[in-house]
Amino acid sequence: MDTIWLTGAEWLAVLRIGLGLWWLESWRHKDRKAWFARGTGIAWAAGIAAEHRWKAVRSGFETAVAPHPRVMAYVVVYAELALGLGLITGFLTPVALAGGFLLNVLYFTLMIHDVAEQGQNAMMALMSVVGLFGMSWQTWSLDSALGLF
Repeated sequence: MDTIWLTGAEWLAVLRIGLGLWWLESWRHKDRKAWFARGTGIAWAAGIAAEHRWKAVRSGFETAVAPHPRVMAYVVVYAELALGLGLITGFLTPVALAGGFLLNVLYFTLMIHDVAEQGQNAMMALMSVVGLFGMSWQTWSLDSALGLF
């Protein structure tokens, strides 16, 4: 593979780190006090799920998320932080890439009506797939330094 400036493995590491920075920014800009104390994030998602055109999304949200809004708020917020830190440092990278892909698919499915959100979720999911199948943990990662994967 011919590349400019960096090797192919290094470009994949750049992609992985960039995706990690995107997840970290998603975590950073959340009003955690509102999410945790007032439940704004899950309440917002509940409103979207309630109006969703797919019954599976409505019933899935009611079954998995609605009974545990406070716990789910922590899960969402800290999953984004864990994904960001894992991808930036390259620690447990395949797990972070697969988890990030699944979270983006969930976001994409829930927000199917919101065109503005779809581009972000689709691109982040694509970056996860490329990072995973390109084994982006081979360079500039704790996984590589520790001999993981």
